[in-house]
Amino acid sequence: MNCKPNQCSTCHSATCGEKKPNGSQQQSGIERLATHQMNTINHVVAVMSGKGGVGKSSVTALLASELSRHGFKTGILDADMTGPSIPKMFGIKERPKADRNGIYPPASNSGIKVMSVNLLLAKEDDPVIWRGPVIAGAVRQFWSEVIWGKLDFLLVDLPPGTGDSPLTVMQSLPVNGVVIVSSPQDLAHMVVRKAIKMVNKLAIPIYGIVENMSYLQCPHCQEAIEIFGSRTEAQDNPEIPILGEAPLDPALSRMCDEGVVEFYTSQWITKIAEGILAKTIKGKN
Repeated sequence: MNCKPNQCSTCHSATCGEKKPNGSQQQSGIERLATHQMNTINHVVAVMSGKGGVGKSSVTALLASELSRHGFKTGILDADMTGPSIPKMFGIKERPKADRNGIYPPASNSGIKVMSVNLLLAKEDDPVIWRGPVIAGAVRQFWSEVIWGKLDFLLVDLPPGTGDSPLTVMQSLPVNGVVIVSSPQDLAHMVVRKAIKMVNKLAIPIYGIVENMSYLQCPHCQEAIEIFGSRTEAQDNPEIPILGEAPLDPALSRMCDEGVVEFYTSQWITKIAEGILAKTIKGKN
């Protein structure tokens, strides 16, 4: 193989950028990018919304935390290059270490491995001003050059939209299934349906929908107040199961800000995690 390595301007690691088949991980005739030779990743689950502001990253963080509590080795690949928020939610400030073998992602307090462009910046609020091809290249590097080791689940937090980064993940990584995050507004549903159609065109299974910000529970009477309405994505896509309905919770918002999201627990996130396990681990038994 005669290829000239390109130097990544962020992590300064070399990659030739050549795609390699990843064993039997091929879908719809697309050749998958090989992960690092030191990795064994059993399930790759993309978390997608299409629409910004529906809480996709918080759902990713909570799902990873719940899977970890179930005893599964879990990691998060933060593919939202221009709006990364995963490290802050987990309170991770340690920069990834690297040697000639590759890049080692830092881990949260409970052992969840995280790779995000925000961990490579001098300041967490520095902007990432990259064009699409550069973003796509960074996503590929996070898969092929990061040493994740042995993972039961790698969750990929996708950016909003159906552009370069989501397409790169869907076409280059062996994604086993997708979790769709929506909220009750008609506007959100219209945009989220674009993401659903994109996933369907790429012939990747959709594990289900998380209806985020479904309601606010009154602290006095415990009544569920539907702030954004009651229409669910399931009404437009009855063939896709609802994994769970997540409420607006001030405690969750506070814990995300404080970097301790992995210690948030709730029955609804347990239900969502069990829905994913039913599609993956339990579904193979």
